[in-house]
Amino acid sequence: MEKYTPLIGRILLSTIFIMSGAGKIFDWSGTAGYMAAYGMPAIPLFLIGAIVLEIGGGLSVLLGFKAKLGAIALLIFIIPVTLIFHNFLPIADPMAQKLQMIMFLKNLAIMGGLLLVVSFGSGHFSVGKKEA
Repeated sequence: MEKYTPLIGRILLSTIFIMSGAGKIFDWSGTAGYMAAYGMPAIPLFLIGAIVLEIGGGLSVLLGFKAKLGAIALLIFIIPVTLIFHNFLPIADPMAQKLQMIMFLKNLAIMGGLLLVVSFGSGHFSVGKKEA
């Protein structure tokens, strides 16, 4: 089983990024509106960057191809995203605050998973890796 757990972990970890990137493509205006509500400048530039990082980094982790670099790219992406879009401290509505805190903590957990990929690599069943 130990041989398969890195693959399963990569599948689970990458799914959120690939789906989120695809979601941004198919709901460009909704995502742009969400970003505008948070006062983001240069929305088209940041939105394209988010799509490229999420799909590219997600596929890198999923396939195990340059997975450490993909995980680093996703970490560089998710840290400011978490601080900008899931800052739960200034929210007066208790339910909205709780939801944003959950999203913040979810992103911390994802960061932990990405750090494991950075530290230990992609494991077995990775594109370009020769199996022993």
